[in-house]
Amino acid sequence: MNKKQNILKRLMKYMGKRKVFIPISLAFSGISSILSAIPYLLIWIFLRKILEQQANFKSLNISIYAIWIGISAILAVVMYFLATVCSHLAAIRVEVGMQKKGMERLIDKPLGFFNNIESGKLRKIINEGASTTHIFLAHQLPDLSGSTFSLVFIVISMFIVDWRMGLASMIPLIIGMVIMMSMMGEMSDEYLKERTKAMDDLSNEAIEYVRGIPVLKTFGGSVFSFEKFHDNIIRYKDFAIKYVNLWKNKNSFLIIILQSATIFLAPLVIFLLTKADSISLLISNYIFYLIVLPNFIMIITRSAMFKSYSQVAELAIDRMEDILNSYEMKYPEKSEPIKNYDLEFKDVVFSYPGTEINAVDGISFTVSEGERVALVGASGSGKTTIARLAARFWDVKSGEILIGGQNIKNISKEDLMDNIAFVFQNTSLFSKSIKDNIIIGNKDADMEKIEKAIDLSMSRKIIDNLEDGLDTIIGVKGTYLSGGEKQRISLARAILKDAPFVILDEATAFVDPESEDMMQIGLKKLSKNKTTLMIAHRLSSVKDVDKILVISEGKIAEQGKHDELIKMDGIYANMYKEYEKSISWKLKS
Repeated sequence: MNKKQNILKRLMKYMGKRKVFIPISLAFSGISSILSAIPYLLIWIFLRKILEQQANFKSLNISIYAIWIGISAILAVVMYFLATVCSHLAAIRVEVGMQKKGMERLIDKPLGFFNNIESGKLRKIINEGASTTHIFLAHQLPDLSGSTFSLVFIVISMFIVDWRMGLASMIPLIIGMVIMMSMMGEMSDEYLKERTKAMDDLSNEAIEYVRGIPVLKTFGGSVFSFEKFHDNIIRYKDFAIKYVNLWKNKNSFLIIILQSATIFLAPLVIFLLTKADSISLLISNYIFYLIVLPNFIMIITRSAMFKSYSQVAELAIDRMEDILNSYEMKYPEKSEPIKNYDLEFKDVVFSYPGTEINAVDGISFTVSEGERVALVGASGSGKTTIARLAARFWDVKSGEILIGGQNIKNISKEDLMDNIAFVFQNTSLFSKSIKDNIIIGNKDADMEKIEKAIDLSMSRKIIDNLEDGLDTIIGVKGTYLSGGEKQRISLARAILKDAPFVILDEATAFVDPESEDMMQIGLKKLSKNKTTLMIAHRLSSVKDVDKILVISEGKIAEQGKHDELIKMDGIYANMYKEYEKSISWKLKS
């Protein structure tokens, strides 16, 4: 399929019931353009009569010409206004439709999708992409229709008035159009993609640079400390200069040739004067071309830019649809009830999209209902991947993950999410009240349960120190929570959800040592009698779990209880010795 021929068709699917506004807008715009051209003809006719009837000038009914010129100008404005109203109605519907469709598709995406793309990039692709199509539909499309009608009308008029002058006028215009088409051809889809990527990279690195300014100033660094940011600036500069140099000569010649279009007529008019039957008619014709040609040139220039605008709009749709169509995951609409809450990994192999190295390599283990199993190991060993595979962030390459004996691929998304509670290391809270953040997993919870979850998560002190308590809106009037405070609110949310499966990913990572012991009590109460898979870097938190799995390079290197693993004197025993050294370390005076 040739996408360039179907840009309008691709946009139509987002318009809903407002598709009819596009042909109406194009019709109004075409009528407006013809009405806009009529005054030129009336002025030409008026000038002819003035020059032909100089002696009887007062006998001319000048007011009639003025009235018709005014009427046609007013009607042209009204028609164009109606055209833009219709095109804006369609464009707004497309913009809203793209944003709604984008949000709907994002909600349906698996959780792993959001690990591979920045939220800012998603927002930019969906919101700015929708905005780009709005500009194309609301302005460029009706302008193209108007320009097309105007061009046809003016060209016909130019040859009717005087075919010789019309032919002479077309020579520089045809040359100019050829130059413009060659310039538009150089601005290919690849160029637009390259430019968009360069701008995105520069924008992303700029954000990182701004965020890192406090650290940069602290250590006396400069912009060169952010090599990627500096490299992206240079890359974009080189890219811009390359294309400016590519077009500068052609653009200069284009401006000269178009601006000198009326000069081409001068030698012809002088030649025709020597043979003219009516000098007044020839002069009036020449004045007509002097008036019409600048407008004609403007129309050609505006029409030539349509291709670039359509390419930009098409690229915006491509980027959004490519993102939203990627990483699809099939869920059954309904699934069998979960009979028990055992979790089992059977020869699971998984590699991240775009990589060949297995992050999880043939792992098998079982977490029986009510058991607490901990994953420990070096950074990058595969612990977080295993925990997130249990919640079907991604689909496995081979093997099976079973919940209650059912493959998680056969469990509906709603059933799967309703039965799992998460507490992640990096916690996200919404810009809503603290209460809204806590009850998001159990909106029917009464205040007694909410208060209990707050106490068990050690969040009471946080809330009591806020002027509006539970009704405090996060992110408003300077109300921001630290990493540890966010984790405690997230823990309260998980406790209140009361799901049979619990996944804890270093849930106390940002909590101060004073609060950690209390929070560990809350975590134990959260996971009591629940199937729990937890990741821990602080080995003191896993001493009393039912089983510890030591993960190394995506495989289970050791497994057993704390005391059993210490006796093995293997990886875990060495890790624990290092951990004990780290917590006993003190500064000497």
